[in-house]
Amino acid sequence: MVSDLKLTVMYLKNMTDREMVDNYIVRPLMENTGDISDFKQKINKNKENSLVEDNTGGLSHKVQKKVKENFPLGSFSEYLCTKVITFSECEYVSEQGAIIDNILRGNVILFIEEGVECISFSATKYQERGVTEPPTSVVINGPRAGFVEGINVNISLIRRRVCSSDLRFDELSIGRYTKTRVVIGYINSIVDDDVVKSITKKLSNIDIDGIIDSDYLVDYLSKSKYSFLKLVGKTEKPDVAVAKMLEGRVLILVDGSPICLTLPFLFIEDLQASDDYYQKNYRVTLLRYLRLFGIVLAILLPSIYVATESFHYKLLPTKFLVTIINSSQGLPLTPFLEVIFVIALFEILYESSIRMPKYMGMALSIVGALILGDTAVKAGLVSSPSVMIIALSGITIYTVPDQAGQLSLLRLFFVFLAGTLGIFGITIGILILIIYSCGIDSFGSPYFAPVAPEVKNDLKDGFVKVVTSDMDTRPESLNVKNKVKKNSKNK
Repeated sequence: MVSDLKLTVMYLKNMTDREMVDNYIVRPLMENTGDISDFKQKINKNKENSLVEDNTGGLSHKVQKKVKENFPLGSFSEYLCTKVITFSECEYVSEQGAIIDNILRGNVILFIEEGVECISFSATKYQERGVTEPPTSVVINGPRAGFVEGINVNISLIRRRVCSSDLRFDELSIGRYTKTRVVIGYINSIVDDDVVKSITKKLSNIDIDGIIDSDYLVDYLSKSKYSFLKLVGKTEKPDVAVAKMLEGRVLILVDGSPICLTLPFLFIEDLQASDDYYQKNYRVTLLRYLRLFGIVLAILLPSIYVATESFHYKLLPTKFLVTIINSSQGLPLTPFLEVIFVIALFEILYESSIRMPKYMGMALSIVGALILGDTAVKAGLVSSPSVMIIALSGITIYTVPDQAGQLSLLRLFFVFLAGTLGIFGITIGILILIIYSCGIDSFGSPYFAPVAPEVKNDLKDGFVKVVTSDMDTRPESLNVKNKVKKNSKNK
């Protein structure tokens, strides 16, 4: 009780800063009992005379406007938030659902006169991981900061890099039970409004028990739920996220996840590493072609081996053919089954190594790759060329780590085609993959742009990277509002 006024403070102690509650809410109330009592008498008298007094006179015009919008004029809640409690983030709440949501999010609720009026104060406090270099995006050059699980920290990392009033963050709440905060970020003067509306609509229509990580949203944002291709971009680095926003893309941040989703997504993005823009363009061009070659090698090398050994062995050079025949003589498995067995063996070793504790995983990798592989060859289960080819394919998959899952599936798909139809099957598979990929669009942007269709201006940052000073415009593939990236006079 404060001056015959019944006040109740309610919060979750594990999610709220108790020190802020004591110093900035409870203490001011106890120290201003006289003023509160006087105001109570005035407001009772005004009620009798049907008058209302404006208590925002001492505040700036901007703050007065905010208070008048959020609080009933002349109410206890308005008086307490303008004259008694010096708290930067507070709002008037009246609906029961809003009150419960605020408490569950870690806010403090002040009930006045048994819930006639309620004020919500933002005083959340819980443990968060510090900003460190993300383990999945280690770079030699460039910024090393990475997103964390706290969405407010992630937003601040973006705002620190984009000091513009055009930066927008639209917030949604998704999940019947988790009510997870999902934020859509974009630069209003650059991004296509239709893309923002389409993404917002898709997210607003999600009706699910809860969202635990940003990956829960991927299927809802993808054009095809059952596509084996990657259709949504991901990053853990704020500098990469900001660079994509400056090109006209939309960011999606999820509270509790360090992974930021980006849309529209094009295949060429995974060939562009974050430190490409901090190195000489000649080396970057070479590296991008190596990544592309690694993708081709990862997908097709095992299938070509199976096809040539099973159906087209006459295509092999004589010395190489003799070596393969000598190494595979007496094996119980056909080339197709042999390659499938080795792939399965490497996948099991990979899964075991990443699920085990760090140091045990390293030991398991050494044991599996060296001892188990060598033993399998000596025991006559598999041939040494098949082990070498699958190992080389497995290494080249990780030249583009963000596509590793998709490349593993494609490798298996082409091995099955090669084992049944040979080179003819591989050719059919390549045509199917190209036709399917070229027919995909990501929120109006062709998936294989700027190659198919060819967008000459965007090729400046495609497989060949030109110097930064020559990139005058934003990607035309994204249909942005403002296509001019820099003033041509600055060349």
